[in-house]
Amino acid sequence: MLTPKQLKLLLFIDSFIKEHGHSPSFEEMKLAVNLKSKSGIHVLLNSLEERGFVRKLAHRARALEVLKVPERVDTQIHAADVANENDATEFSLMIPLYGKIAAGTPIEAIANPSEYIYIPKSFSTSSELYALTIEGESMIEAGIFDGDTAIIRRADQANNGQIVVALVDNEEATLKVLDKKSGNEVWLLPCNKEYSPIKITKDRLKIQGVLYGIVRKYS
Repeated sequence: MLTPKQLKLLLFIDSFIKEHGHSPSFEEMKLAVNLKSKSGIHVLLNSLEERGFVRKLAHRARALEVLKVPERVDTQIHAADVANENDATEFSLMIPLYGKIAAGTPIEAIANPSEYIYIPKSFSTSSELYALTIEGESMIEAGIFDGDTAIIRRADQANNGQIVVALVDNEEATLKVLDKKSGNEVWLLPCNKEYSPIKITKDRLKIQGVLYGIVRKYS
């Protein structure tokens, strides 16, 4: 898994080489990822080289070769760059997209990011964020629809009434309203009258995050 800075630098280098036929300078890389010193670029490049994403070409100053990019990342992020090239600060946060989560019957939790997405800078928070694609209709009365992208604030605790990413039995994840009853009982409540609450005991539940926002595409 690459950090957002590593990924941003990798995609910049790849795009730059394809456009110009040669590697960007350290100064250009520094500006592209908003670092204050070139030493930070050295650290990022070394990390990318160690992970097999780039290779430094011998006997050529600052010459790099991109060996691979994460699957399905480059198209989406370059598209975001193009869409916002006149307002680059609007979409400045890059977070991992962990796959799909059920807003209905729980489905298998996806632990590793399949791609990264840009989100508006207004989502900025001191907490770690990640994204999930909503699948199902059990949360439609909360304004959360099939195909939406849920922005999640990573957390392992939540209050009653909050919409949470609930991991059940360490296997299945679902997005529901948390309702902790007295004793050992927990209900995960849908926001659709066509669906039934999920009733479990506290030892079967792990909170993986709290809903922070929703991003929706309109065709």
